Amino acid sequence: MLVDLPGKLKTIFHRPLRAKLIFNTGSGRAEESPQQLASILAAMQDLHILPEVYSVRPDSQLEKVVQDAIKTGIKLIVVAGGDGTIDSVVGALVGRDAILGIIPTGTRNNVAFNLGITGDIASSVALLRQGCRLKIDVGRVHCGHARHWFLEGVALGLISDMYPMADDLQHGDLAQIGGLLSTLVSASPSRLQINLDGKQSLDATAHMLVITNLPFLGPHFQISPNVSFKDGRLDIFTFSDMSKLNMLSYAMLSRGGLVEDEGIKHYRAKDITIVSDPQMPVLADGILLGQGALSVHIHPRALMVMAGEHLTGQSATIATPSAPTLEPLKPDEE
Repeated sequence: MLVDLPGKLKTIFHRPLRAKLIFNTGSGRAEESPQQLASILAAMQDLHILPEVYSVRPDSQLEKVVQDAIKTGIKLIVVAGGDGTIDSVVGALVGRDAILGIIPTGTRNNVAFNLGITGDIASSVALLRQGCRLKIDVGRVHCGHARHWFLEGVALGLISDMYPMADDLQHGDLAQIGGLLSTLVSASPSRLQINLDGKQSLDATAHMLVITNLPFLGPHFQISPNVSFKDGRLDIFTFSDMSKLNMLSYAMLSRGGLVEDEGIKHYRAKDITIVSDPQMPVLADGILLGQGALSVHIHPRALMVMAGEHLTGQSATIATPSAPTLEPLKPDEE
């Protein structure tokens, strides 16, 4: 059969492929959902993909939906939604003989952006057949009684409040100015005790800290082009000795590219434990887990995904696991 792919036309013969399609009508604009679903099903039909459709509800237990699908022999789990919907199924796919496919229909679609899935619905569906099959790293964070798998990262402190407001402000929501300034004025730094891989203990005083697995976070915010989701390590950024004005500038300007600052220290590690005093709020992929001590671990190559041919923001040179990881990375080492 002939399949029209972006920029090229290929003759491909496909055998039928079963899939579980998890469709979130609440992602993006609700009024567009019916047409989006119709377009997805039509594109899947053209590629001989046979989906079992599950429509997400507020009380949905998506991990169980995925587990049940895998038990019936379905190997392709397709999420049509945003980052939150993807986040809800990751735990059921870690270490399993199944593949995550993504059709980005959410508001920010940051996970898809990192994986090079940036086209329209037809192009995204085509990647389920023609994309690159990758095994990527997945993080696991423990904070109090909360346990959470994450793809993007973990944030502590002021960053959890500042970046969403800065993003809304950049998109013309001037009402966020008051909230952002109020957050900055009232914020105070915390003392952080950080242990990396059980080998190095760090003390820092900072307003915020970020542990990331993807080069882009949240609203396509690039914290560093040298972060990789394929190197078996997490990247830790501490924001110390930065004035509140500098942090505001960083939040606003880094959307256009990496903003360097001497107050930002960069480390890499597989296992991280952190104690903050006063306690900082802890978020994983935008979900508030609580406050207090936390431990974070990377699970290398634990999730199989279908990605685009060109991965967004991935450095040409990826550090190997045997490279030194504990001392702060110098610019030429990143």
